[in-house]
Amino acid sequence: MDMLPQTILDQLASNGRANQARMEAGEDTIDHTPVVKLFTPDGGATWLLSEIEPDDPDIAFGLLRSRAGYPELGSVRLSVLAAHRGRLGLPIERDLHFKANASLGTYAERARQAGGIIA
Repeated sequence: MDMLPQTILDQLASNGRANQARMEAGEDTIDHTPVVKLFTPDGGATWLLSEIEPDDPDIAFGLLRSRAGYPELGSVRLSVLAAHRGRLGLPIERDLHFKANASLGTYAERARQAGGIIA
C-alpha cells in the first residue's frame, strides 16, 4: 500500500502479533498507541490505526470515523482505503506530522466526548 511505508506496516504488524499472542495466552490485549493517522483531504473521514491482523495483513484495527458517522473502534481493509476516493476524487492521505501522545483507547474516549477524532 503506497500510503503506508514499510516501517509503518512493520510496526502495525508487530502490534498485531503482540496482541494475538496475548489473546492466545488468555491475557488482556495491549492498548497500543496509534501508529498512523489517515484522512480524506476532501472530506471528514479519519483513521487512527494501531495494528494489523497477523493472519490477514489487509485488515487493520483502530479508531475510525467516516465523514457521516461517529468515531468507533473497529477494523478496516487497507485495500479498501487504498482504493477510496473522496468527494473531489482525492485519495486518502497519511498525516506526515502525526505523533501519537496517548493510547488508542484514550483517543477513542476523547473522540466520544468531542463527537469526532481529535489528533
